[in-house]
Amino acid sequence: MLTTEALNGTETRPGSPLPNDDQWTEIIQPRTRLLDLGLREVWRYRDLVMLFVRRDVVSTYKQTILGPIWFFVQPLLTTIMYMVVFNGIAQIPIGDVPALPFYLAGVTIWNYFSQALTSTATVFTANAAIFGKVYFPRLTMPLSIVLSNLVRFAIQLGLFLLVWAYYLLTTDALHPNLFLLLTPALVVLMGLLALGLGMIFSALTTKYRDLAMLLTFGIQLLMYATPVIYPLATVYTRTGLLRWALLANPLNPIVETFRYGFLGNGLFSWAYLGYSVVATLVILAVGTVVFNKVEKSFTDTV
Repeated sequence: MLTTEALNGTETRPGSPLPNDDQWTEIIQPRTRLLDLGLREVWRYRDLVMLFVRRDVVSTYKQTILGPIWFFVQPLLTTIMYMVVFNGIAQIPIGDVPALPFYLAGVTIWNYFSQALTSTATVFTANAAIFGKVYFPRLTMPLSIVLSNLVRFAIQLGLFLLVWAYYLLTTDALHPNLFLLLTPALVVLMGLLALGLGMIFSALTTKYRDLAMLLTFGIQLLMYATPVIYPLATVYTRTGLLRWALLANPLNPIVETFRYGFLGNGLFSWAYLGYSVVATLVILAVGTVVFNKVEKSFTDTV
């Protein structure tokens, strides 16, 4: 990218000698290591990342009647629906904790993962026009999506904390413990997991658009395989292949630890949480390799 020549009035013309290396302000070089996320280059474009974050947050509920109130209405309506269907009609046992903070805890942290993954999975196809016109580190786009969803999560976490504080002060049903201090680490894990899976699906959807629709359906199924609407103890009562298939879900210890720390109800295991950390790092590494391979040639297939 030649930019200084235009500013200095010394633009390169046909037949004229090429400028020296120190005259270029931006040198684009191919990435040689597949596991390199290029975070140093992303840091140089941090202002662009913040612009993308602001754009995503502002545009989500722009031209809507309720506007930012949807940040609160959406998880509340979802929680009430779960309370009616799964607690009132299906009568799935949730222990001795009140239904509202139980379901709202699961909905809050699950929404962060599902929204970040869904948005990241279509980053190449949804932004093909801008990717084909101007250069910037491609990772800035999925990273900004994860960060913008972090803003939404912070707002919805505030709603959960209000409900949690109300039940904590008015009832004796909640027993928070020191594991709630793990919440920042759990959120980081959830974000990295969504980023890794999102990069894998974003690379695949450049060739197979059906995967974007399949992902929407798959996330709904994954929610039922995650202890959002039931405690993890319910899975341990199962036997056979279904039990191990459910326990293999790396989201389980993250959601269960989050709920256990705030409500004091559920299961916690350092080993199981460690499994989630390892699985997240493996998925992130695979996502990085796939993303780096596809970003070089995706404009030919999108």
